[in-house]
Amino acid sequence: MTPVPKVVAAVAAVVALLLALTACTGSTSGPDEPPVTTPTPTETVPPDPGPTPKVGECHDLSFRQAIAVIGRTAPVRCGRPHTAQTYFVGRLDLTTEAGHVRRPDSRAAQRQARTACTSRLPRHLARTPLELRLSMAQAVWFTPSVNRAAAGADWFRCDVVVVASPRQLMRLPKQTKGWGEAPAITMCATAAPGTRAFRRVTCGSTHTWRATTTVDIPGKVLPKDAAIADRMEATCRDAARAGADDPLDFTWSQESPTQEQWDAGQRYGICWVPA
Repeated sequence: MTPVPKVVAAVAAVVALLLALTACTGSTSGPDEPPVTTPTPTETVPPDPGPTPKVGECHDLSFRQAIAVIGRTAPVRCGRPHTAQTYFVGRLDLTTEAGHVRRPDSRAAQRQARTACTSRLPRHLARTPLELRLSMAQAVWFTPSVNRAAAGADWFRCDVVVVASPRQLMRLPKQTKGWGEAPAITMCATAAPGTRAFRRVTCGSTHTWRATTTVDIPGKVLPKDAAIADRMEATCRDAARAGADDPLDFTWSQESPTQEQWDAGQRYGICWVPA
């Protein structure tokens, strides 16, 4: 329960004191009878669920804040510097079939938010899911705290962010709807995949390699590296040849998903060419 504000508590104390004085001075009890007292009224302040996010709000998030799915940050004016914009607000299903109440940080609640947010991002940016694979734009989602949820908050919020470089978010324009074709958010790298200097960055940053296409990898278990390389080779080679000045002299590289990426849902590899 939310603590009673000091002002309300003070007023209640004064009322209680006045009622106690009235009860004592107005008592008609005999000398051997207990005094008549009047129950002190209490004021119940309902718990505060907090404000509900709105589509179109902007937020100036750090990278750390963008990956903290629980909680709510205060919005800022979209004309000011910001790194995230809300493109969808949904309602969490926090009641189970058995009638129990889920926590907003439960796997089921987070899965609902993740599915809704990732499926709606391509539409918001006016790109296909395949095209967004070659973009540094990402969907992040937020849900209320456990205390806010207990007070009645059941929203989830979908924000778009752009990872400009490792652990660094890019400043966004005032409006991100239909913005997916912007060259500044396409995927590039500081070095060839698999090398120590490889860092994924936006193509608006200093880079030496560029992502060209992706190759789907079927199966429920991440295949061996050799099997993935065999599957990707023809597609990556053809993409590199198509963009080369000399169809007989070109270079490409293949990036397989890591186990962590595979577990997070990335079931494809990425083809790269020198920029």
